[in-house]
Amino acid sequence: MKTAIIVLILILHAAVVPGVYAQDKSPLDTLDVVAHPEVRQQNISRNVLRAIFGMRLRKWPDGMPIKVFVLRDDAPFHVAFSKEILHVFPHQLRRAWDRLVYSGTGQSPFEVTSVEEMREKIRNVPGAIGYLPSIKRDKHVNILQVR
Repeated sequence: MKTAIIVLILILHAAVVPGVYAQDKSPLDTLDVVAHPEVRQQNISRNVLRAIFGMRLRKWPDGMPIKVFVLRDDAPFHVAFSKEILHVFPHQLRRAWDRLVYSGTGQSPFEVTSVEEMREKIRNVPGAIGYLPSIKRDKHVNILQVR
C-alpha cells in the first residue's frame, strides 16, 4: 500500500512539474555564438570565448580587432550565454568590465538593446562577435561552434 501511494505521488508530481523529469533543452541548443562573416574561425574554445568576452583578448588570429557586442546584463539571452556558455555569472562579467574601464586599461563591450540590433551589428561591423537565438540565424553571420 505504501509503495502504491509513493508511486501515485511521483506520477502526480511528474504531471504537475514536467520540466523536472523531462530533459530540458540546453541553452546551447537555442543560442549561437556568432561573428562577422570575415572572421574565418569555425570553432572556438570556451576559454577563448571567456578571454574575448572578458575583454582580455582583443584581436582575432589574423590581427583583426575584436568588437564584442552584448545584450544588457539582465536580458535572458545574456544570462543564458554567461551562465551556460561562458560558465560565469553576468555580474562577474560586469565587475571585470568595470575594473578595466575604471583602471583605464580597457573598455567594456558594446551594449545593444535588442536581438535585432545584435544581428545587425554582427553583420555590419568587421571583427564583431556576439550571440543570437538559433531561431534568428542569418546566412550573413558566421556561426562559431563552441568546443
